[in-house]
Parts: sequence; C-alpha cells; structure tokens
Amino acid sequence: MKVISWNVLHGMAIPPREDDHTEQALARLEQAVKRLEVDVLGLQEIDHQQKRSFHIHHVQEVAHAMQTPYWAFAPTLIGTPGEKWEAIKDVDSKIITHAKGHISESAYGIGLISTIPVKQWHRIELGRSRIGLPLAVPSKRGLGFAYVKDEPRIALVAELENGFTVAVTHLSFVPIVNFLQLKKLQRSLKNLPGTPIIIGDLNLPWNLPQKSGWKSLAQKLTYPSWSPKIQFDYIMAEWQTDSIFTYTEVEIRDLGLSDHLPIGVEITLKK
Repeated sequence: MKVISWNVLHGMAIPPREDDHTEQALARLEQAVKRLEVDVLGLQEIDHQQKRSFHIHHVQEVAHAMQTPYWAFAPTLIGTPGEKWEAIKDVDSKIITHAKGHISESAYGIGLISTIPVKQWHRIELGRSRIGLPLAVPSKRGLGFAYVKDEPRIALVAELENGFTVAVTHLSFVPIVNFLQLKKLQRSLKNLPGTPIIIGDLNLPWNLPQKSGWKSLAQKLTYPSWSPKIQFDYIMAEWQTDSIFTYTEVEIRDLGLSDHLPIGVEITLKK
C-alpha cells in the first residue's frame, strides 16, 4: 500500500503562470497524480469551486485520475482562506463523497482518495488558534509576507477494508496549538478500529511530531518545494506497529505544483 501526503496549494503552479486556464490546470493536476501511482492519497489546501483554481473540484478530479470511487472532501470553511470565509455549519456538508453531500458555494479544505475500498468516513474537529501570524506566501514575485488568520482545523479519517485507518489533516501554523491538535487527533483515533496512520501538513518542523509519542515513517525536507529546507509534512504511526507492518520511504520528485513536496511510504503487512 503506497500512502502519500501532499499539500497542493490549491493546485498552484510553481512558478506561477500568467496565462493559466482551466484545461491547463486540470491536465497538470491529472499528470501529477498519475506520476505518483498511489493507493492512498491525502491532500491539504484543496479547493472546491474557487475562482482562483478555475472552479475545479480538486478531490473529485484527483479521484477520476486515480480511477477510484473512494474519495471524500472535508471542507474546513466556506469562502476563501486569507479573504472572506465562514466556518462549516451544515452537518450534511462536513464530508462530501461520490455518494452523499453537496456544497454549491466556494469551499476549501482537505481530502482523501483511496483505491482501497473505504468502509466508513469520519470527521474530527481539532479547533483553531484565536491568533494569526505573519506568514510567507507565494506570489508572482517570489515569496511575500502577510498576516494570516488561522482557520478551523480538522482531520478526515477513512477506515479501509485492509485493516488500516488513515487520517489526513492540516494543523494550525501557530506553535503549541498545532502540537495540541496532533495529540487530540491521536487520542480520537484510539476510539476507532484499525491500525491508525496520520498523514498531512502538521506545520511542525525538526521532527517535533515524534515528541507526541508516535514515530515518523519518512524523513524528508518538504518546504519550500523549489529549495527544501524544512520538513512540515509527515506520515505518522504508533511505535508498536513495527510488529504489524514494514515500510519504505518513497522517492518523489518535484511535480511542478505547490510550495510543498509530496511525502510517501510503501507499507507492507507482515505475514
């Protein structure tokens, strides 16, 4: 089972392209996904019906490229992050799959796509920081800085038929808050069946997630994609799972999208 996490920065090309349009953006996303040859893919910073990303439903299009019906989109907000937005209030809009749920407005969040059948989906609310921070943001002139208000943080969880339970998340960029969110997610997964794995942009550098009591399955500098200096993206598992499976880090090159590189592992169950 190849598991990959990727913060896709709403499918933004790096470097940004002045003449981008819908067909180019779709083709770029589809080609990138096909190159990954992945079984379980967790995505962060994905759009749904956003003008900036040509009104593409990212998760649905990625699932189409992976030729699988097992996908879910969990919006964290209605509107556009960094601009005008509001939290999700409609219960039926909290998890969108091929079989249920619908959002007509622009939305933003995280997604999980699997070629392995999914038995059940879950959404875990992780809260948010009440303060924001000045952050580096990609622009046509390179990196700029802007004060960014934190958004609600969640995890999207899939119980897979093969016995694994995979949670994708994008944690707060505010220190301490993100670590507490990680701990909350770990506690929540103990109440679900299956061997748990956490994947996503944890916004924690220097392998700090291992201080949580879980181990990191991949060591890779993931940010910024054009000259990686730091690891924000992780694949985490409990230490005792050494008796259940082995794993090998997957080599993934820059795919020309996003300010983050994908990170992945190949997992093999022990006999």
